[in-house]
Amino acid sequence: MNDINFSEPTIFLATTFFTFLAIFFRYVLLAGMLDLIFYVFLKHDYTARKISIKPRNKNILIKELVWSAITSLIFAITGVYMLILWQNGYTKVYIELGAYPWWNYPLSICFFLLIHETYYYWLHRWMHKPSVFKIVHKAHHESITPSPWTAFSFHPFEGILQTLVLPLFLLFYPMHYTAIALLLILMTVSSFINHLNIEVYPNGFEKNVIGKWLIGATHHTLHHAKFTANYGLYFTFWDKWMDTESADYQAVLERLNKGKYKNT
Repeated sequence: MNDINFSEPTIFLATTFFTFLAIFFRYVLLAGMLDLIFYVFLKHDYTARKISIKPRNKNILIKELVWSAITSLIFAITGVYMLILWQNGYTKVYIELGAYPWWNYPLSICFFLLIHETYYYWLHRWMHKPSVFKIVHKAHHESITPSPWTAFSFHPFEGILQTLVLPLFLLFYPMHYTAIALLLILMTVSSFINHLNIEVYPNGFEKNVIGKWLIGATHHTLHHAKFTANYGLYFTFWDKWMDTESADYQAVLERLNKGKYKNT
């Protein structure tokens, strides 16, 4: 890969185009599969696990696809620029596993997740300021009842803000390229789970030592419904510490655990 000059205009455009296709195709494939599995094939099994039954705007899917295509392009451009920075020695990304101690591999992932959670929580609260919200974050909240198609549906300004944190992290902290791949998978899976509007975690999961700190569909669907609570991304700790977790969160979980189906 070092033999390819990604900054050369033709190669840059071609790499960006094919990266965009890969990201957007992955989004459409995963969203379509989850939609089919949970809303068609397993609809009966997961009816009582649906958090909100407010009907989705019939035109929202088209908007989500358009915003998600733009987001995918932003992610693609960012990825190619990261390749250029790596190629020119500006990042801490490493290829050989032995370049750093073995423990740096899991530590780099955990450290980034904590950094990302902190960055996003405070960014998210800032985006909910009225003057900022209508420009940057309103597009995402047009999906009042989220679905898998909402996972990448962001205004370009928000897409840019969301994509900055990983490149900045890689400028300063060493991470193996496969750890980056694992992170990207984890980030994608987390986003789809959070926007599913169906609680896939088992009954009582939120009460165990791991589950109480993880964000799932219930936590994030309440954010789309209430707007003024549940700002976290992966973990609940900032919402708990800053007292921004929805007062309805535990009650909705209890209702889901009992299999009672009603509007939220």
